[in-house]
Amino acid sequence: MSQENILRTLKSRLNDFAGFGYRVAFDMGDDGIVAVDGTQHPPVLEDETGEPACIIRLSADNMEKLMAGGLNPMMAYTLGKLKIEGSMGVAMKVASLLEE
Repeated sequence: MSQENILRTLKSRLNDFAGFGYRVAFDMGDDGIVAVDGTQHPPVLEDETGEPACIIRLSADNMEKLMAGGLNPMMAYTLGKLKIEGSMGVAMKVASLLEE
């Protein structure tokens, strides 16, 4: 999945982040960084990370699988396919939003 497709999918799911109250960044390495600002109403996508509550580092391929429900976030974390910097609690909330 290209970054454009990931952005399109995240944009279509921004309402899931309404009332989230945190900024989270997805760092996909060479494929770029995308941040969701759930502190704004309505939530917005950003290309600047600002001060995120957590940064989730994973490949674009794993990001696609995560959003499609084909990758369990806890298993991905355990296997090292997903790394978290910052609040683990916020990361867990993000995982539950993306799984739905």
